[in-house]
Amino acid sequence: MLSDAQKQEIQGAYSRFLKSRGLKARPAQKQMVAAVARTLAAADSTAINRAEQPVVGVVEAGTGTGKTIAYLLAAIPLARAKECRLVLSTATVALQEQLINKDLPEVEEHAGLPMKYRLAKGRGRYLCLNKVEGLLEQQGVLGQMALYEDEAAEQLEPAVLARYQSLMDDYASGRWDGDRDALSDDIDDQIWQPLTSDHMQCSNRRCLNFSACPFYRSRDRLEEADVIVANHDLVLADLALGGGAILPEPEKTIYIFDEGHHLADKASGHFAFGTRLESSRRMLRSAQKQLAQMLQDTGSAVQLADPVERLHRPFDDMSVSLEQLEVLLRPMMNEHAKDRYRFAGGKIPSPLIEPCAMLGHAADRAQQHLEQIVDVLKEALEGGLADIPRAAAERWFPQLGSLWGRVQHIAWLSRSYAREDEEGKSPTARWINRHESPSGDDLELRSAPVSAADTLSEHLWQLCHAAILTSATLTALGRFDQLFASLGLPANTDAIRLDSPFDYARHGVLQVPSMKTDPGQPDAHTDEVLELLEQQLPTVTAGLVLFSSWRQMRSVLERLDESIKNSVLAQGEYSKQETLRRHRERVDDGQPSIIFGLASFAEGVDLPGHYLTDVFITKLPFSVPDDPVDATMAEWIEARGGNAFTDWTVPAASMRLTQAVGRLLRTEQDRGRVVLLDRRVVTRRYGRQLLDSLPPFRREINR
Repeated sequence: MLSDAQKQEIQGAYSRFLKSRGLKARPAQKQMVAAVARTLAAADSTAINRAEQPVVGVVEAGTGTGKTIAYLLAAIPLARAKECRLVLSTATVALQEQLINKDLPEVEEHAGLPMKYRLAKGRGRYLCLNKVEGLLEQQGVLGQMALYEDEAAEQLEPAVLARYQSLMDDYASGRWDGDRDALSDDIDDQIWQPLTSDHMQCSNRRCLNFSACPFYRSRDRLEEADVIVANHDLVLADLALGGGAILPEPEKTIYIFDEGHHLADKASGHFAFGTRLESSRRMLRSAQKQLAQMLQDTGSAVQLADPVERLHRPFDDMSVSLEQLEVLLRPMMNEHAKDRYRFAGGKIPSPLIEPCAMLGHAADRAQQHLEQIVDVLKEALEGGLADIPRAAAERWFPQLGSLWGRVQHIAWLSRSYAREDEEGKSPTARWINRHESPSGDDLELRSAPVSAADTLSEHLWQLCHAAILTSATLTALGRFDQLFASLGLPANTDAIRLDSPFDYARHGVLQVPSMKTDPGQPDAHTDEVLELLEQQLPTVTAGLVLFSSWRQMRSVLERLDESIKNSVLAQGEYSKQETLRRHRERVDDGQPSIIFGLASFAEGVDLPGHYLTDVFITKLPFSVPDDPVDATMAEWIEARGGNAFTDWTVPAASMRLTQAVGRLLRTEQDRGRVVLLDRRVVTRRYGRQLLDSLPPFRREINR
């Protein structure tokens, strides 16, 4: 239970915040402060068996509740009292920036809650000085010779080389801190990726550049922080490394997962694996040359020569297994004449199991020898091996770490294919993709769990001190069941729904116009969507049109009347943030602006007031029928006696539709309409469920 002192501190902070900001208390916000505080206080109870009942609270708080301020006011004092660190995890960069630049400073200033807060990011957002120096050496910029015979073909474009040199100059002069997000202009992923490292390639304190490393400088600042702003990917990556590798140890951490509806999908993605057959064989051939060159550079030190020699056999065995899989899979793919083939129920045909098991066994043996090589290079970096030049060890450590990482992924994928799923637990989706490449098509083996519930339960909920999940949309058809199942939370987890303070009936309208077609007739439906948009959009000053497929969006855009097309900002032309910036700029200049977007624009888009008055949804957001993970989940549900459509597909669509509709009203002063161009909400049995789960807009439904 909350102590009287804790209650007074939280109530006092809330009162100071409201008074200082000149605000009135919102009933839903007060309820959320109390709900978060109750959950976190329960973590004091030593009687709780975390394996059966972790300390987790779930709060669905409608738009306008003020949920960020609510959980901060409750969690900051309690985290301090429990001597825990507070990790705020989001799904989007926009919310991270809002927390760091707006919400946390406001709480500190107006609520009188002093704290140290920092933004945490993974290595991939920071410049690796070693990587840049290596690239510049390879190109001869720093006066070094090329490392490989074929590097003449790998010369960088002059503009790219100049950009790399410029980045190094800006960092060395202090004009830039090495954080990608702090660059004044955007940088393409293909240009940035070679400049970063990961935990397999990073030599940590053994690196000559450690004291100047942008990532570790940032990480040092995290050590002094009471509150750390992270994202779901970083939290999951830290947990995969055992916890406490980048972020604080879970046992001494209170997690707040804002935008919590993304957590299940993010977690499943962290345990998805893929391996391309021909690409992997090329990698193994190239690795043999790399290893020979490394031995030459390090004077053929015996500590390296022995494990390198031992690698030949497992590498050969891996190549043979990959070739066997190619021979078995080619006819299967050619027979189906498609770019994707999914194994029903995730079950692998028996002829594939043996080569997959052999591949995994060989990859495991290769990992052992690669780990030995990496350990020797680490020792050389520390000066413990006089017969291996430190400069050579510095140069080769990240390359061998990268090779080890690729072999590790092959091992993980192979094990996923070689063993059956545990009886009674959710299955793993397994499928093959065909990829076109300059040297011909390549086959990729893929696997992904349909649910990360067990993993989250074991590695997060049972370990953390306490956690809160919150979002404007956590329920499906008004219930938390699907959320609990996907996250591995007990059915009796504390959960509360708080309504938005908005007057939806007065300020917004949901329209379903008369239509002759529905998405079951895709071409005819697209034609009618085009016709209706050409009627409606000329009077729209600030609109958002949400499509469910690139195909439909492109078809409508190509045929749209030029007078309307000139006002359209289509997804793919610019980054999401740049699209939103240009949209606001146009509206401010009195010009009509209409965004055409897909699922990524159906959430995380905050366009209050006159920036958005009309939202068009062209189709109910059902999952793609041929998505391998969803299809495998559907089969599993059916096999257990359920109905995949009513139990899984419709609830998931309900959550997505609620998110999309939620783009319209962002403040209590907003006005506007949502136009749904899908008659199935009227003609199908599930339509009433979907409509009733939406905010209570005034409805104008043409029968």
